[in-house]
Amino acid sequence: MIVRIGLTGGIAAGKSTVARRLRELGAAVIDYDALARLVVAPGGDGLRRIVDEFGPDALTDDGELNRAWMAAHVFGTHAPAGARERLDAIEHPLIYDEAARAEREAIAAFDRAGAGADNGDGTLVVVHDVPLLAEVIGTIPFRFDHIVTVEAPVDVRIARMMGERGMSREQAEGRIRHQSDEATRRGIADIVVDSTQSIEQMFDIVDRLYVNWTSRKE
Repeated sequence: MIVRIGLTGGIAAGKSTVARRLRELGAAVIDYDALARLVVAPGGDGLRRIVDEFGPDALTDDGELNRAWMAAHVFGTHAPAGARERLDAIEHPLIYDEAARAEREAIAAFDRAGAGADNGDGTLVVVHDVPLLAEVIGTIPFRFDHIVTVEAPVDVRIARMMGERGMSREQAEGRIRHQSDEATRRGIADIVVDSTQSIEQMFDIVDRLYVNWTSRKE
């Protein structure tokens, strides 16, 4: 049996911590941020199309995606109207194709290992870790048994981005501004995890969710 989970949350809200815990518990986690990097790797169709759409400034001197330029051009205060949508139209279909491939590989590996070898009842939890799930919920080609959003107040997330990621306040606020708000994420989710509680409390919640999913006692 396959249980497919959609995992989302605001930037710097703690979603990656929850994803790591689910992976430790035995879930197959499909990281959409990693897939987004994969589809714009040098030599690929994604990067070529981005350069065609946005021009040579989208490339570094080494022929890689110029992430700083793209971030300013798409998320910055003076970003051109529609830039985010133009980038999404290139990247999203490629990311979905890679996610489908990763899911097929996870299921095949689970079957080869012997269904139920890890949790005893033949259930594989496949987690689609999608930062912008609320924005694409109507078009993403997957249907989820549950959607989990990990949340923290905006001021906490800004402080985390400034302290842990070296962003300026303007950069942090720009990233938040270009994501759905908390109410929208909560609106698509049936489970909310508060990441302002202690890590022990948060892991206890995640652990119990995983047991419920694999036992189907929901």
